[in-house]
Amino acid sequence: MFVITADQRASTRTGEHVAALTESLRPWLATWASGIALPLERTVGDEVQIVLSSADAALDLALTLARERNWSVGIGAGRVEQPLGESARVSSGPAFVAARRAVERAKLKSEPVPVVVAGGHEDAAEAATAVLQLLASVVRRRSVEGWEVADLLAAGATQREAAARLGISAQAVSQRVASAMIGEERRARPVAIRLIDAAGR
Repeated sequence: MFVITADQRASTRTGEHVAALTESLRPWLATWASGIALPLERTVGDEVQIVLSSADAALDLALTLARERNWSVGIGAGRVEQPLGESARVSSGPAFVAARRAVERAKLKSEPVPVVVAGGHEDAAEAATAVLQLLASVVRRRSVEGWEVADLLAAGATQREAAARLGISAQAVSQRVASAMIGEERRARPVAIRLIDAAGR
């Protein structure tokens, strides 16, 4: 199992974003419904938590939160006590402990990007963190124009269809794909997924 704990950054300065996050994640939650073991909920203060059954869902949510730029994100990979409670707040197990450890580390200024993986297999967790932070850096630096193309391609459009939808040339789409490092992100995702999965073994 994979527990994601996310704590809002600089909430005293920017205001609380938990309600806005919950609303913005509605499409994500619908898309990944089959991978959600326990739903997203506020745990304490400006912190949210969710329990997922797949590493690919954990990766995708971590990168979605990285795109928001308002969250420190910890992924805990490992076992959870069965049966799960009615909510994340009343559930327990090593994955929850790992998620707490991960999010606390993600808050540190020494981390280049506030996304960390923790689990029973420390070498795999460190490798997963390194790859995930690299992917998160790509996501956080992507321009609005790059996201226009990335979102269309993620929804299943071809580059030609994306060009037609955006009213730009196919060459311009190709340039945005290259600048946004969309191909690189796609190729690195399976590596990150395997490492996140291995971190909990």
